[in-house]
Amino acid sequence: MKDLSLPFDKTKAADLLAEFGSPLYVYDEAGLRAKAQKINQAFSWAKGYRNYFAVKATPTPGVMRVLHEEGMGFDVSSRSELLMVQKMGIASDRIFYTANNVPKEDFELAIKIGATVNLDDITQVKVFCDLIKATGYQRAACRYTPLNIAGGGNEIIGKPSEAKYGMSLENLVIAYDMLKKAGVKEFGLHAMVVSNELDAVNFAHTAKILREAVEEIESKSGVVITYINLGGGFGLNYRPEQDEFDVEAASKLIRKELGNLAERMEVYTENGRYVTGPHGYMLTKVRHVMHKYKDYIGLDASMHNLMRPGMYGAYHYITVLGKEGDDHVYDLVGSLCENNDKFAIDRGLPEIETGDIVAVHDTGAHGHAMGFNYNGLLRSAEVLLQADGTGKLLRRAEPAEDYFRHIVW
Repeated sequence: MKDLSLPFDKTKAADLLAEFGSPLYVYDEAGLRAKAQKINQAFSWAKGYRNYFAVKATPTPGVMRVLHEEGMGFDVSSRSELLMVQKMGIASDRIFYTANNVPKEDFELAIKIGATVNLDDITQVKVFCDLIKATGYQRAACRYTPLNIAGGGNEIIGKPSEAKYGMSLENLVIAYDMLKKAGVKEFGLHAMVVSNELDAVNFAHTAKILREAVEEIESKSGVVITYINLGGGFGLNYRPEQDEFDVEAASKLIRKELGNLAERMEVYTENGRYVTGPHGYMLTKVRHVMHKYKDYIGLDASMHNLMRPGMYGAYHYITVLGKEGDDHVYDLVGSLCENNDKFAIDRGLPEIETGDIVAVHDTGAHGHAMGFNYNGLLRSAEVLLQADGTGKLLRRAEPAEDYFRHIVW
């Protein structure tokens, strides 16, 4: 069953909201460090293992620094994310750049800062090779998306035949030959075919896909693959009846499936959601208790603060701090002018009153990062709850001046 405990109580939550404003994103430093250590321990058998944290999940340098201190690198996928890790002073060997439909200028920046570039399409391999010929750049990877995947992928990744990501095996062979001629000496192979997956067996499938691809690529292209990236996809148990993803089991299955390859090549992953998701919370206050055809709880947070429930119908567990029970049924809503601006529908909760504090669980990934400004609503602050119980401001709440900054009046 899911661990529903919180790293703060009602008094601490009230103090944080008083200091930093409501709504508020809170990240638990102790939880982040424990999760990083857990995944590192699970893959301690793997040569050169590193989890390149998927920055898109939580592009907040204060959170990223905690993970960096625990040995993680960063999986980046845009120019802004490249600039972020550059500004943070992250070493080149801790940056893995995986993007698609990449502009030439972004390749140039990735090459300049020494990131490992993971190429997504054969047409972009040519552009990349032209750029590196005079630079001495020697390390690159390619992304593989096989047509046939056990289970057919999953609902987030979609059907392989409809994926805009990755190359076929035939194009990979051509790509590695092009890279070799352009001067690349260290070759990697990447694949990510599931996302938010709780069944450890599916990651053995990914390892099998990579192992078989390595064998064929090496026999046909003459290059030697020195590192593989299993992608991300370790899942988060959002619902209370779900068990936590068994990272130890997944690691053992991956090791078994890789066989001898695990002894001669480095092994990476790029999990984001699994790392930070359960260690972030959105705190919000009850603004109104409304009785219409249903009972609605109007929060001071809206869909622009947390998009997943309204956009995807995603489930997030909700705690009303200081209260227990589920004998009242509510829709929890924001103030956005859209009827899907709802965090929960027909949710059994204790009786709620104006001023109550609500904690939305598992918002540490793809939460604040997906915020937006529709209706002119502003994004909330982010805070790190440190080991000593104090809150450290990581990102200030967005003021109206920032919203208006780029308007030409």
